[in-house]
Amino acid sequence: MDLQLNKKVALLAASTDGLGFATAKQLLREGAMVAICGRDEKRNADAQKKLSEIADAKNSLVFSCDVTDRKQINNFVDATIKKFGQIDIVITNAGGPPTGTFATLDVDAYAKGFQLNLMSAVNFIQAALPHLKKSKCGNILTITSRSAKAPIPNLFISNVIRPAVVGLTKSLSLELGEYNIRVNSILPGWTKTDRTIYLLQKKAEKAGVSYEECEKAVLKTLPLKRMGDPQEFANAATFLVSPAASYINGVMLLVDGGDFPAL
Repeated sequence: MDLQLNKKVALLAASTDGLGFATAKQLLREGAMVAICGRDEKRNADAQKKLSEIADAKNSLVFSCDVTDRKQINNFVDATIKKFGQIDIVITNAGGPPTGTFATLDVDAYAKGFQLNLMSAVNFIQAALPHLKKSKCGNILTITSRSAKAPIPNLFISNVIRPAVVGLTKSLSLELGEYNIRVNSILPGWTKTDRTIYLLQKKAEKAGVSYEECEKAVLKTLPLKRMGDPQEFANAATFLVSPAASYINGVMLLVDGGDFPAL
C-alpha cells in the first residue's frame, strides 16, 4: 500500500530513541524527510548515523533541542524549514513524567510534568502551525499514553497530564479542519522500550520481586500475552499521519494489543 508520504516533511519532537525514533525511521522508509531532536549530543549523533543508513543524510535532520524550552523549539522549527523548505507533519512527543503516587509526589513534579508533556505539545504545534497551514495535507499527531484513557498505578502525574494532551488533540481537530489539517492522538500500551523497562523495574522494586517476575506477571494480563514492538507502533503512527488516512481526524488510537478493557 502506497502511503503517499514521498517528499513529505515530518517534524518529530524528541524521538532520538524509543517509539518516536521507530516512527522517524519508518517515515524515512516510506519516502518522507524527517527532522527529530534531542538533548543528548551522543544520542543525537547515533540517531543521525542510523537514519543515514536508511536514506541519504539530506533527507534527515537531528537537532539539539530541549522540548521544554520554547525558544529552542522555535529554533528547531526554523532549522527544519531552512533545510527542507516545508513542514507537512508534526508529531509531538516527550519523555514520561516522574513516577509516583499522590502521596509521594510534590508540587514541583506536577509543574515539570505539565511543561514536559502538555506545554511541549502546545509549543511545538504553535511554532509549526503557520507552515502546516501552507501544506496541502497538514497533519498533527500527539503521542500520549494508555494512561490518557485509564489511570495506571504509580503513574499519577501521567494519569493527570496525558488526558489534557488528548483534550488538546480533539479540540484542535475541530478548529484546524478548515485548513485541511488533521489532528489525532496515538496511545501506546505496554511496548518494549527503555521507558517500559524502567517502569517495570520500579514496579518490581515496589512489589519486592525480581524484574523477571514482574514482567511475567504483566504479560499474563495482556490479551496477546506479549508486549508490543516499537515497529508495530511506528506502523500505526506512520499510517495515521499519511494521506492514506485522509478521513481519520480527532481519533485517539490505542496501540495496546487490546489491553484497554472498555468499548
